[in-house]
Amino acid sequence: MPSSPQDFSLRRMALPAFGPSLMFGLCEGTILPVLALSARALGASLAVAGLVVALVGLGSLLANIPAAWLATRFGERRAMVGAAGFCLVALVLCLVARSVWLLGLGVFMVGLARAVFMLARQAFLVEAAPLHLRARAMAMLGGVHRVGMFAGPFLGAAFIGWLGLDGAYWAALLVMLATGALSLLVPDLPTRAQAGAAAPQAVPAPAAMVRAHGRVLLTLGVATALVAAIRACRQVVIPLWASHIGLDAASTSLIYGLMGAVDMLLFYPAGRVMDRRGRRAVALPSMLVMGASFCLMPLTGGFASLLAASLLMGVGNGVGAGIVLTIGADASPAAGRTQFLGIWRVITDIGGGGGPLLLSALTAAITLAGGVLVTGGLGFVAAWMFWRWLPAAPANLPAKA
Repeated sequence: MPSSPQDFSLRRMALPAFGPSLMFGLCEGTILPVLALSARALGASLAVAGLVVALVGLGSLLANIPAAWLATRFGERRAMVGAAGFCLVALVLCLVARSVWLLGLGVFMVGLARAVFMLARQAFLVEAAPLHLRARAMAMLGGVHRVGMFAGPFLGAAFIGWLGLDGAYWAALLVMLATGALSLLVPDLPTRAQAGAAAPQAVPAPAAMVRAHGRVLLTLGVATALVAAIRACRQVVIPLWASHIGLDAASTSLIYGLMGAVDMLLFYPAGRVMDRRGRRAVALPSMLVMGASFCLMPLTGGFASLLAASLLMGVGNGVGAGIVLTIGADASPAAGRTQFLGIWRVITDIGGGGGPLLLSALTAAITLAGGVLVTGGLGFVAAWMFWRWLPAAPANLPAKA
């Protein structure tokens, strides 16, 4: 553990800082593709199967503020070790479930554990990384989780070929065992280690934190919620539009995979640009490109044109890698930082969960093309909000004014 932010090295701290997020992303990526299949195998309808998959996000949303309390009270390292054990129990429930409600309980518990891992590593990096490396650290934190999510389905597929559908959960169990072991080895923040268990820190009430930082939460917080919404919609809109224009599953998967590959290649350059040119230099282009890619999608009518729009979408999302984490870190106060980040994650998770619901409602009310266009408009709204309220220098954010 670096004794001060000046001693921080991204390369030297790669394993303790980013390893748990990479491993948890791998665990998530392993089970997410099979959750709906497992629910259907237990007799769930299509709607109920979709709800089971959504329970990961719901669990994460509801656990953000309790996760902040756990990390503050017990330290990031112990919180992650506890979350790993909790997630192991959740995965066992998924594995042995003989009813949809038990499977749903296990999936919900995975979401609860997810909040602890993501918040603990973000809080660690905000404290440990110096300001001139903060954006790169946050972009890498989000990026390695994406890498894990990308690789997870391949690991799951290998185990499924060997053990059937349950193989995905066995693979996730092994990954989570490794994640817990790694969490035991990562350092805690110096303030946590020095304080120990004898002098627990006072935790500001969430309501007081919201009142104290209401301006930044209502401006930049809402803007980043829109970012989360349009990002979540991109995962839905590609398969929906591909089906709409008559592409088969193999072509759809190829387009989705290539978009994800482009996305992953850009997270470190995005962080570097944010550190050197400011947050606005990344936030504005990212949202403008994302919005444009959504607006172009209704014009596509085949594999090549949809691939082009999807790759543009991947570029826009990759360019903005780490922007939600970085702006939240910049806005967080020194006192009660972990609690603020918990509230920040609640706001962005609401955006991430609400985006696909909005797209679904718009599709039902008008058309799929109309829903895609309105969703693309969220990107332009977010870009305007960043232009209006996101300063060039991170030290001048409203929360610190």
